[in-house]
Amino acid sequence: MSLKLLSCNQWVHLQSPVSFLPTAKGSRTEVAPRYFNPPKSIQLKRLSPSLCFPMDQKSVHEGAFGVGQKDGVIIVDHGSRRKESNILLNEFVLMFKSRTGYPIVEPAHMELAEPSIKDAFDLCVQQGANRVIISPFFLFPGRHWHQDIPVLAGAAALEHPGINYLVTAPLGLHELLVDVVKDRIDYCLSHVAGQVEECAVCAGTGRCKFKVQNSEM
Repeated sequence: MSLKLLSCNQWVHLQSPVSFLPTAKGSRTEVAPRYFNPPKSIQLKRLSPSLCFPMDQKSVHEGAFGVGQKDGVIIVDHGSRRKESNILLNEFVLMFKSRTGYPIVEPAHMELAEPSIKDAFDLCVQQGANRVIISPFFLFPGRHWHQDIPVLAGAAALEHPGINYLVTAPLGLHELLVDVVKDRIDYCLSHVAGQVEECAVCAGTGRCKFKVQNSEM
């Protein structure tokens, strides 16, 4: 039996500016990070029974079972004591909302920073959501997905009787993540080669360079 993953044709949109490298013929070639918008017809193979979900792309698509006008979406990450890290989630949520067209999308942090899952849940309901979809911005289904986020989501829902909510799967194994990781690697190596500026994440840190530890022996 052939199993497929639902295509995410509006998923990847990287923040850092597009840059170009000169070619031998004098033209310019684009280097990562870049915008990536895979075709709707893309077919992704099932990679792992525990991290990927079999779906029929012909019956599961936007508009049939997807997010509606009365649905609120919460993108939740771990949260950090570092303000700059938390701001990145806000920027991602803005990109996500713009690309998907979903009317109600809120950021949340599981811990260490505000807004909390409860804060985001309240905001969704205040904007008219009668269902809340909580999407963990985590790679794999560890303890936070199995335990912490469901507990926090349940506590937030207690104050809103009658509002259905769902905690979705984390990002898991998805072939598009290969493109994201490759883009980051390529861009950092381009910076090391002096071809592009530091990306927005590394800017000012000086971390994007090769290091070597000298032996003390």
